[in-house]
Amino acid sequence: MTLPTYEVYAIKYAERATSSHGTFIFKDLHDAPMDMDYFVWAISGGGKTYVVDLGFDRRYERGSRHLLRSPAEGLDLLGVNPAEVEEVIVTHMHYDHAGSMPDFPQAKFHIQEDEMAFATGRHLKHRAFRYGNFVEYTVDFVRAVYDDRVLFTNGEGEIAPGITVHRVGGHTHGMQIVRVWTRDGWLVLASDAVHMYANMEQQNPYPAAYNVYEMLEGARTAVKLADGNAAKVIPGHDPLKRERFSAPTGKLDGIVVRLD
Repeated sequence: MTLPTYEVYAIKYAERATSSHGTFIFKDLHDAPMDMDYFVWAISGGGKTYVVDLGFDRRYERGSRHLLRSPAEGLDLLGVNPAEVEEVIVTHMHYDHAGSMPDFPQAKFHIQEDEMAFATGRHLKHRAFRYGNFVEYTVDFVRAVYDDRVLFTNGEGEIAPGITVHRVGGHTHGMQIVRVWTRDGWLVLASDAVHMYANMEQQNPYPAAYNVYEMLEGARTAVKLADGNAAKVIPGHDPLKRERFSAPTGKLDGIVVRLD
């Protein structure tokens, strides 16, 4: 069977100033600036566009997190109308990946069963697990379940030919990554299974971890799914994406890069 070939884009919608001490579990004594970008992703092919993650919206903007544009506005710059998107893959339920659901009124949302249980169950009685979640976004998802708009996967699943999801856990209990067939072979959107290239390269995970072992194994799984090519694993928050890849047009420079 010949798989359809997809184009894959990263759309920057926010940024935050942070440091290396906030980026690695195992600290270096020499702290240094290490900023974070916030992205959503678009997978286009066969006359259809799939969106990966929902970002956050004005309901959550706070602290050093600077919202540059809504995820919906970023997608619109790429020519993707959020109101017409039919399927969104949600990698996990943290605030910066599970917000802005109202901007996608026609969409169904793919998520791991474990992640929905994690975000609404007993773990959230502990403040340590609540820090990354925003109750308003969780309520949006519960309402979407009641509206038959949430599609659950248990482990590995096919969204469409050439697009699969894989539960790796680690960062959250039901963290999933997305594998996409492109003109250059398999590409993996790791989202927060790998926050930064350096987390993967140094085998030193991001500090926000439900299970550190699963985070380390999840990075290895992402590389395996990319046919062993770590360069085809796309981290969730690294500004270096904008240096390693090019914008599809000049007017999108600094906002959108094509990853395939």
